Amino acid sequence: MIYVVASIVLKPGMRSEFVAKANEQIVPQTNAEEGCVFYDLNESSSDPNLAVFVERWETREALAAHLTSEHMTAWRPVSGPMIESRTVEIIHPERVETL
Repeated sequence: MIYVVASIVLKPGMRSEFVAKANEQIVPQTNAEEGCVFYDLNESSSDPNLAVFVERWETREALAAHLTSEHMTAWRPVSGPMIESRTVEIIHPERVETL
């Protein structure tokens, strides 16, 4: 098992649109993927420009397949204009990998 924590800093005023589109376009599709244990979008209660995806995958290979999936490929140009920056950490039992 691996965990992924993807912290997304949104451009000011983009939170509502980002959350709505993510919940429509990628959250349900990702949760249905083979190897996905869970994929949740969380909103910061203290920072209106911070959203965090918390994920659990059976294998690193399942995560790799997710990153090249059709819905993720379609999501990038939709979400890109709303994002200021992002940090992605992949937490393995023995190490933390940063994308």
